Amino acid sequence: MHKVTKVTELEKHLERALGRSSDEGGRRALRETWPGRAFTAVRRDLWPTGAMPLPPSVWLRWLPHGLVCLAAVVAALANMDQFGTRYQLGVEFGLLCAVTQGVALVVALWWPLHGWWLSLMVTAVTALGARSRMMIPRELPGWPEFTGPSAGAFWPWGEPGLAVHALILLLVALRVRARVSAEVLVLTALATWLVEGVIGGWGYTPSGVLACAIFLGVVLVGAALRGRREARSELVEQAGITAEERARRTLLEERSRIARELHDVVAHHMSVISIQAQVAPHLVADPPEELTENLAGIRHNALEALAELRRVLGVLRSESPDDADGPYGLGAATGEAPDAPQPTLDRLDALLDNTRAAGLDVVKVMTGEPPTPPYPPGVQLSAYRIVQEALSNVLRHAPGAGVTVEIGQQRDGVFLSVTNSAPSRPADPSPGAGHGLLGMRERAAMLGGHVQAHPNLHGGYVVTAFLPRDGVRAAGPPGDEELRNLPGAIWQLSDVPHVRLILPEASRQKGHGDGSMSPQPPPHST
Repeated sequence: MHKVTKVTELEKHLERALGRSSDEGGRRALRETWPGRAFTAVRRDLWPTGAMPLPPSVWLRWLPHGLVCLAAVVAALANMDQFGTRYQLGVEFGLLCAVTQGVALVVALWWPLHGWWLSLMVTAVTALGARSRMMIPRELPGWPEFTGPSAGAFWPWGEPGLAVHALILLLVALRVRARVSAEVLVLTALATWLVEGVIGGWGYTPSGVLACAIFLGVVLVGAALRGRREARSELVEQAGITAEERARRTLLEERSRIARELHDVVAHHMSVISIQAQVAPHLVADPPEELTENLAGIRHNALEALAELRRVLGVLRSESPDDADGPYGLGAATGEAPDAPQPTLDRLDALLDNTRAAGLDVVKVMTGEPPTPPYPPGVQLSAYRIVQEALSNVLRHAPGAGVTVEIGQQRDGVFLSVTNSAPSRPADPSPGAGHGLLGMRERAAMLGGHVQAHPNLHGGYVVTAFLPRDGVRAAGPPGDEELRNLPGAIWQLSDVPHVRLILPEASRQKGHGDGSMSPQPPPHST
């Protein structure tokens, strides 16, 4: 008997499980039909789970939110008269409905669809409550025409309720997609038609058509404003992406230019290695066979590497075949050509002469002794290009200014300083691509150095750089003690109340700068 009971209970559990599974399968099949999918989509559209707050205005900030809250208070007061007196719903019930619709307007600032549902339900409840009062004749004998406090009242949309619902629909259209706004508008019109056209009443002024027309216009305005805001946001986002791509492209172009120049330097060294490997066996009488084979292997590898470098240089130069002197604007007159050796510090005088010929008063200050062995070609090339770009910037952005170029040759690296005074006239618009400071920083970072560029207190500009000779990253800009030992240094100390700027003779005659070319330490505050 016990076993039979257990079997019966097991069968009941299986039947319940199968029933549940069949019900779930039926519901799943129903959801997969077209009406089921449409209902699911509408339910998700009209009952979202997250908040959609109205963001503060760009210019007015939180003022629109305050105005909406004020309108909710005014609408609640007006609805108290509408519901209590005209619709004869009683003081307590009219007050409750009026406050609820005002709260719906405030809720719509953060949850627009929830506020719309609340306002629509309040309108339906008050309209049906007013209909029950409207259907009671005031004077039974003879059933005269309906008269009383509710005679001629707008129904089902009273004036305050219509204004509140229109504001809520505007907030909905500003925050949701156009499809959701259309769904909200259709459901509002459908509810209005059901109450006024299907259920109906008597002794009222119909307001359904007027309300639907106003609601349609409000939704169209809100959708247009939302589309305009989205288009503006996309435009700003696209402009940011374009600026980022332009900056990335500028960086890649400058790095390609640097790589092109450094490939020239490496190709020169590979050529020297090849020649030395070819000449070395002839410098020794009866060289060993192993030495000859090793040198031949070195020469063969150097020639192969040189051929590969030439292919790379061909690709890099093909990217800008018409750009002979790059963005600097000073290369043509200094004897540079696309296939010429890359410049070094020895050619700095030609660069300065070319700048003077362009109309700038340039003073060169050299400090320190050239180190032995000299700086690597990559360091000299980067130093030359940094000075070249700084002078080019002065030509473009500070016409008529005096310039001091200082080269400090130190044992562990080279210090550069290019300082210009205030321009004597406004600069013309420059078509430059914005490679200047970016290229300087890229060259310095490649060598482990650093570049600083900032305006000074005299209306000019200062560019300083330090390039270590061994490629070891510098700890930071030169300190005050190092700058104090450099003639013509530019004092930019934040804790010093006075700043001295050493400028060329021509600039001092124009009234710019100090009266002495000798270095002056900054006064120490007491």
